[in-house]
Amino acid sequence: MAMPEITVRGAGIFGLSIAWILTCRGARVQVVDPYGAGAGSSGGLVGALAPHVPENWNEKKAFQLESLLMAEAFWANVLSVGGGDPGYGRTGRLQPIADDQALALARARCDGARDLWQGRAVWEVISVEDAGVFAPLSPSGFVIRDTLTGRMHPRQACAALVAALRARGVVVASDAPDRGAVIWATGWRGLLGLSEEIGKSVGAGIKGQSAALGYDAGPVPQVFVDGLHIIPHANGTVAIGSTSEREFDSPDGLDAQCDDLIARAVAAMPILADAPVVDRWAGVRPRARSRAPMLGAWPGREGHFIANGGFKIGFGMAPKVADVMADLVLDGRDSIPDGFRVEASM
Repeated sequence: MAMPEITVRGAGIFGLSIAWILTCRGARVQVVDPYGAGAGSSGGLVGALAPHVPENWNEKKAFQLESLLMAEAFWANVLSVGGGDPGYGRTGRLQPIADDQALALARARCDGARDLWQGRAVWEVISVEDAGVFAPLSPSGFVIRDTLTGRMHPRQACAALVAALRARGVVVASDAPDRGAVIWATGWRGLLGLSEEIGKSVGAGIKGQSAALGYDAGPVPQVFVDGLHIIPHANGTVAIGSTSEREFDSPDGLDAQCDDLIARAVAAMPILADAPVVDRWAGVRPRARSRAPMLGAWPGREGHFIANGGFKIGFGMAPKVADVMADLVLDGRDSIPDGFRVEASM
C-alpha cells in the first residue's frame, strides 16, 4: 500500500508534533513554514507543562491529563531518533498557599487528584520548609506540590523535533505546493485568516512577554505564584512568564511589562535576586474563541484540517493533539472532544 502524502503548514509545536507522529505512522510528510521552525510563539522561553486543578472534571482536563502522561515517552522517542535534547523533565510544581481558606481548598483537592489523576501523580500540601531551597515565599507556611507538572525548553523542543524529522528524511521548507491532505497549524495569523474567511472571529492572538535568568537551580520543581510561571530549565536558566496582552502595537516588542515580570518573580523567590537576565522574548500566542485547542476538518475545504489555538497549553497538549490529528487524517477516526472541534469556536 502506498504511503499517504500529507502537508503540514506551520512549524510550531503543533505542526512539528503532528508531522512527527504522522511520520512515525508511515506517512510521507512535508512541513512548510515561511518563517522557519519555532519562529512564532513556540520559540519562547517558558515551557510549563502544567495541569489544571483536579476538580470540576471535563473533557479538556481529561485530554490534558492524558497528554501530560504521554509526554515522557513522546520526548524520549524524539531524543532517541534525532539526538536533540528537548529539555523535558517531569519535575513537578510548587504553589504557595495564601491563607487558611486556600489551605482548606488545597487539602480538599488532594482526594480529587488521587481519583482523577488515576494514581499516576500526586497533589499534596506540604510545609514550605519541606519544599526545598527553590521554594516560594508562602504566607500560610504551606505550599501545594504536584508531581504531574513537567517542564521543557520550547526552543530546544522545536529543534529536537526538527532533528528527529530530519533523521526520517523530513525537512522544514519555506515554501512548497500542497501535497495530499493539508493540516494548517499556522498560529495566530492562521486564526485571523480563518476568521476573515468565514466572516466572524474564531480566535485571536494574545501577546506574551517572558524572560530568562542565569540561575542553575538543578532538577527542582517549578513554581506558580500569582499567575506567574517560574521554570528552572536544564540549561542553567530560570524562565519567567508571561504577560497576556490582548492589545499590542508590536508583536515582538519588549517593554516595561517584562521588567515587571522579573520583579514579581524576585519578590516571590528572593533566591533569584542576584541572577542576571540572560534573555527576553515577546511573541503572539494563538487563542481560539473556545479557549481550547481548535482541531478537526476545515469547514468547506475538502482534505484540509486545522490544528491551532494552543495558547498557554500548547506544549503540554502537543503529544495528544498529534495523536488525534493523525487518527483523523490517516484513518478517518475522529476522537476529538466536542469542545475542541473547529465548530466550537464558530
